[in-house]
Amino acid sequence: MTATDPREDLRRCLQDARDALLWKLDGLSEYDVRRPMTPTGTNLLGLVKHLTGAEAFYLGETFGRPCPAPPLWITGDAAEPNADLWATADETRERIVDDYRRVCAHSDATIAALPLDAVGRIPGDPPADVTLHRVLAHLIGETHRHAGHADIVRELVDGAAGLRARDANMAPGDAGWWEQHRERVERAARAAGGRGRDA
Repeated sequence: MTATDPREDLRRCLQDARDALLWKLDGLSEYDVRRPMTPTGTNLLGLVKHLTGAEAFYLGETFGRPCPAPPLWITGDAAEPNADLWATADETRERIVDDYRRVCAHSDATIAALPLDAVGRIPGDPPADVTLHRVLAHLIGETHRHAGHADIVRELVDGAAGLRARDANMAPGDAGWWEQHRERVERAARAAGGRGRDA
C-alpha cells in the first residue's frame, strides 16, 4: 500500500465537494440557478456565493492571505443578513462561478504553502487560533454540507440527481422505478407514523 500525503488527501476531499457543487448549475437557466427552493430561500447560485466567501475567510484572511470575496453575513461584514446566500439580478452567474474558482485557487495556494500544523487566527471577539488542519476539516464539512443542499435543490428544480455528471452514485432506475421506490418509502413512513411514539 502506498502512503498518501495527508494534506493532499484533505485538499482532494475539498475539491470533490467543490466539483459536485458546481456541476449542479450545469444546463440550468438563469432563473433556475437563482430560484429559492426552500422556505429559507436556499438556491444554487447563493450556495456558490456563500462558499466563495467561506473559502476566502477561512483559507485567506485566517492565515494572513487576504483574497477579495463576498463578505459572510455571519461575520458581521455584509450589508444585510443572508447577503452571501443569494445573487442579485445584477450579479451574473459567470462572475459568481469565476469568483469561486479564483478563490478556490487562492485556497489551494494556501494549502500548498503551509504545513497542516500552521496556526492561523479567525477574526472575532475573541479571535480564535486554529491550525490549517482544523480549518480544512471545517471547510470540507461545510462544503460537503452545502453540496448536499445543492443535490436536493437541483432535484427539486428539474429532477436531476447524483454525485457527479458521469457517476451518479445512485441505484439504477428510470423515472417509473424511482416513483415506485418513493411510494414504497412513503408507505413505510405512514405505517411507522401510524404506530405512534410509544410503538
